Amino acid sequence: MNYPTRRPRRLRLNSVIRGMVEENHLEIKNFIYPLFVVEGKEIKKEIPSMPGQHQFSLDKLSYEIQEISKLQIPAVLLFGIPSYKDETGSEAWNPDGIIQKAIKIIKKENPELLVITDVCLCEYTSHGHCGVIEKNGMVNNDKTLDLLAREAVSHADAGADMIAPSDMMDGRVGRIRTELDSRGFQNIPILAYSVKYASAFYGPFREAAESTPQFGDRKGYQMNPANSREAVLESDLDIEEGADILMVKPALAYMDVIQKIKEKFNLPLACYNVSGEYAMVKAAAQKGWIDEKRVVLEILTGLKRAGADLIISYHAKEAAVWLKEGTANLKFEQKPDRSELKPVKIKV
Repeated sequence: MNYPTRRPRRLRLNSVIRGMVEENHLEIKNFIYPLFVVEGKEIKKEIPSMPGQHQFSLDKLSYEIQEISKLQIPAVLLFGIPSYKDETGSEAWNPDGIIQKAIKIIKKENPELLVITDVCLCEYTSHGHCGVIEKNGMVNNDKTLDLLAREAVSHADAGADMIAPSDMMDGRVGRIRTELDSRGFQNIPILAYSVKYASAFYGPFREAAESTPQFGDRKGYQMNPANSREAVLESDLDIEEGADILMVKPALAYMDVIQKIKEKFNLPLACYNVSGEYAMVKAAAQKGWIDEKRVVLEILTGLKRAGADLIISYHAKEAAVWLKEGTANLKFEQKPDRSELKPVKIKV
């Protein structure tokens, strides 16, 4: 049955009808907001390549948490920048480390806010790589696992609600799961960076987290952007090891991978709308080349359409405001024609 009987535009007539038949719904509860915390005092330092994003010292963190809470964003993802770094990244599991202190501050400010911690060594090592470096310059996978497990347990001890290993070492999810369980943290979920590509979109993040590798690159442990079957393998392995939520990172150039992982596995799926993706939108918006609000909401909706249940995004605070405004301003854009209607008297 075709035109003129079939007219798809009937269901696009106004905002109410469009909303009723909308296939994918972007909601604030889908968002996770990344935060960068640093040592020091009175620091709220804007990240030049990420307009609107900042490094926060611990004494400034409560104000940011209050704002996030008012917007009803349900979760934050913490990244720590320590003042001391060494070859093994030992500050990562320091009970009085930057992340461990930040968790306690956040939980005191808002106990209901879900605190997810990034578990990796790159912010803590003097060389900027995600694990123990051998004499040949390669990362030793197996020696790194024990250190990641120590870091994860220290975060759980401090009060983290969820652990997110991002290092891409083989076997790290299983090692962390085993260690958490043995320490009484059976109820702490693992959000695994299961599919993390060696991407060019991470540049601004490395400035924000002060984690640029001092030599070489991370192609030896992060995935080749040309591969998608490998993404299925990595996800399958993480599920076997005990992952509770999977993740694809980056997001925009990998919507096909998001869709593939969503269709293949039954676990909740997150994606990371990363720093480079954010920076491109901000730069174009500052030039006046795009409508930032419309572009951001279109991108985030596209990630939902591809299959993401959760979206980690630096746009989360702005998007939360826009979504609240959209709900408050919901109205008919085209009123029905009532010119032919006449009052009818009803006998009772």
